[in-house]
Formats: sequence, C-alpha cells, structure tokens
Amino acid sequence: MYLTTFDPFARDLQRQFDRLTRHTFGQSTVMPLDGVRRDGDVLLRFDVPGIDPDSIEVTVDRGVLTVSVKRQEERAENDKFFVRERSMGTFTRRLYLSKNLNADAVEAAYNNGILEVRIPVLEQAKPRKVEVRQGDTQQELAA
Repeated sequence: MYLTTFDPFARDLQRQFDRLTRHTFGQSTVMPLDGVRRDGDVLLRFDVPGIDPDSIEVTVDRGVLTVSVKRQEERAENDKFFVRERSMGTFTRRLYLSKNLNADAVEAAYNNGILEVRIPVLEQAKPRKVEVRQGDTQQELAA
C-alpha cells in the first residue's frame, strides 16, 4: 500500500465523516482524487476547479502529504443569492505516505482544474528480478 487517507483504527469515524461530507456537499467529496500506481511513481490527481493556482499549497511533513486550496467568494456588495450550491473557503486533504515513497522528491503541477502530484517510488521498493542460481545452492546460501 502506497498511501492511506485515514487511520485504519478509525474506520467508523471515517465512514461517519464520509456520510457527513456526502450529505453536506452532495455525492462527491469536496476535493476528490484519483491515485494511480505507475512504473516508478504514484500519481495523484485532485479535482480543484475554480481554484486560483496561487492559493494551492502542497506540503509533506513526517510522511503526511497535505494539499490545501482556497476558493474565495466572488461577490459584489449588492449581490443577493437566490441559489448557492458552490462551496467556498479552504479545503484540505491529508494522505499518509508509505515508507516506500520518496517524500523528498514530490512534484506538483496544476492545469485546467486538475492538480497532479507525483511521488516517486524508492529504488529499494521497486520490483526487481532475482537471479536463480543452478547447482548445489544449499551450501552457498547457508554460508
């Protein structure tokens, strides 16, 4: 497993939070993401439409990746809402990174409402082929 979004001992709390989020903000979460494991890295794609790129903050601290974005309200003094469905404010997602990922080499890019965060997999965690020797290997392996 390369990342987790919650403490495995707090699953009931996470379910309650997910239900509250769906109830408050509709069927999707505030900042939905896709995570893709590729050959040498993990790619996270966050949907953040309508966000000023200067308000995006991506940090890594002690194995926790934090993505924060801010959507400010665009409103004139005399505006009166008759429908208000868009969420405003600061939104944050935290993901616990596996020790198999290189947290020192995280890269992020924003384009067309999608924030992509790339986290390389450490060399020792990458799949590798193990040589199979022939012959009397019991003595060689025991030594």
